[in-house]
Amino acid sequence: MNPQNSPSLRSENWRTLYRAAIFETNRSVIPNRVMEAEKAVLARGRELFRQIGTIDEKEALEDALYALRAYKTAWLHTESADAA
Repeated sequence: MNPQNSPSLRSENWRTLYRAAIFETNRSVIPNRVMEAEKAVLARGRELFRQIGTIDEKEALEDALYALRAYKTAWLHTESADAA
């Protein structure tokens, strides 16, 4: 079994990418970080879709996705304001 495919590693990967996106300070990297984190959150959500007993992580995924999308929206507005 490949240790990188273990469920515990996959479940933590989205959290790592989420934190990296939220705390990124390099403005040129932010869009890619957010996109990577969104993909990881959505992929983990699909993995958990049919599983029972994962309510806490499902709620954390929903919160993370909401925060990433709000962050992306705020960042896009900031970029367009800076360009004006």
